[in-house]
Amino acid sequence: MQLLGGLHGAALGMREPWQFFWVGGILSSLLDNAPTDLTFCTLAQGLGLANEVAGMTHAILTGLSLGTVFTGANTYIGNAPNFMVKAIAEEKGIRMPSFFGYMLWSGAFLIPCFLLVTWVFFR
Repeated sequence: MQLLGGLHGAALGMREPWQFFWVGGILSSLLDNAPTDLTFCTLAQGLGLANEVAGMTHAILTGLSLGTVFTGANTYIGNAPNFMVKAIAEEKGIRMPSFFGYMLWSGAFLIPCFLLVTWVFFR
């Protein structure tokens, strides 16, 4: 964590809330959102920005939190309940999309929503 926290985190060039929203969100789509959120919190704390809450600005924390929570719905693995719903539906005989099929469906509906969130909250 020291690599992101203070040694090399600033080299990634992330300083804006919308960047934390999108990069944290993309990783949260493929990983569990809690470790992704903690990793990017460490990165934000190492940037030396105002210490408004938990060593970062409110805006950065908002971008990171919204990104990691909202975008977990992009894939089956980004949010544990997605897998649970898929398993229950298939057990009941309901055909569910494949991993990539689900990503196409979720992307078609969610990416426009995420663009809207970016425009409303981070401009």
